[in-house]
Amino acid sequence: MSQFSFHRPELARSICDSLQGKGITDARSGLFLAAPRRVGKTTFLREDIIPEATSRGWVTVYVDLWENKKAAPELLLADAIKSEIARHEGVITRLARASRLDKISVMGTLSLDFSRPGLPENVTLANALEILRTLARAPVLVIVDEAQHALSSSDGINAMFALKSARDQINASSEAPDLMLVMTGSNRDKLAHLVINKAQPFYGSSVSPFPLLGRPFTDAFAAWANNGLSPDNQFQPDAVFEAFKLVGGRPQMLRDIMGSVALSGEASNLSALLRQGAQEWQDRVWGEFENEFDALSPLQQAILEVLIRKKKTGFSPFSEESMAAYKALIKGETLSPASVQTALDSLRERNLVWREARGAYALEDDGLAEWFLTTRGKTAMDDEQSPQATTPAISETSNLP
Repeated sequence: MSQFSFHRPELARSICDSLQGKGITDARSGLFLAAPRRVGKTTFLREDIIPEATSRGWVTVYVDLWENKKAAPELLLADAIKSEIARHEGVITRLARASRLDKISVMGTLSLDFSRPGLPENVTLANALEILRTLARAPVLVIVDEAQHALSSSDGINAMFALKSARDQINASSEAPDLMLVMTGSNRDKLAHLVINKAQPFYGSSVSPFPLLGRPFTDAFAAWANNGLSPDNQFQPDAVFEAFKLVGGRPQMLRDIMGSVALSGEASNLSALLRQGAQEWQDRVWGEFENEFDALSPLQQAILEVLIRKKKTGFSPFSEESMAAYKALIKGETLSPASVQTALDSLRERNLVWREARGAYALEDDGLAEWFLTTRGKTAMDDEQSPQATTPAISETSNLP
């Protein structure tokens, strides 16, 4: 049985066209895509976007800031660019690296030191990317996966400013962009901090929903899975799609559940077992959210609720409006800015709330908002938004860039 693969070439072409400013959508200033973790973003970037970029003659620099969370984002970005420069420098560079030489001179202006992370002090990201573009004689596409991780430190934010500066410098003298940027994030609120105010590097851009896998994917996967099963032991496409929605559009989770069900040997109940397995997965995840939430103090719960309700309009933890909302929810518990700060710090320690280096707050996991608004949405603040407002649509073509 061959390995399953699913590609979306038309979507990849649409995105690359937008990066060049072709068509209705113009993403020459950068494309920012958000979706939960494990819904196929990285696979799509690696297996569809990069091949499409390569077919257009572009050079691609890919870096995942989540792959090594202990490493400084700015160094991961610099090293990805440095490695791509070395790859294009040619035979001399490859021989030097094979001989384990630490330093390599490139074009007489840049010394690549592979014994140390990052770029030399006198070399900017713009310098390095311009050298890469010159060596490759081609436009450069920089893809930063989980870009919101750069916001966790001032150096990471500075790296984003440097990337914006590089974009402006390199593209200033040409009509078609020579440096294109794609940034993805598993948390829309976090990623939005790169674009939502004048103090952020990509102010003026917007975050778009990453087009999630949909019915074409589940139908293709069901057909592939059924090829390896007996004729009386088949998955029904409708049941596979329903299960896929229950697991939040996560391909690997769907595959794990289908694998377990297929081994059960209960052919007559195959589709029903699939639905049951997906429902049990969702119940387990939501049960974990419920246990975490119920273990919090009334003030911590109130802060989370206000944060969830204010996602669209912006959460300001110490504003008069927020303090009044906490007070209405906690019903008599002592309240002060100091107690709110202590509660926020505790929520961060529990990995429920994330704090950007400049002080803005967001949920660590958007799934908590979906659970809360679905199961506990009708509270003292039930006029803010409905559960449906935050539940992502399982659609391949919604909100295409």
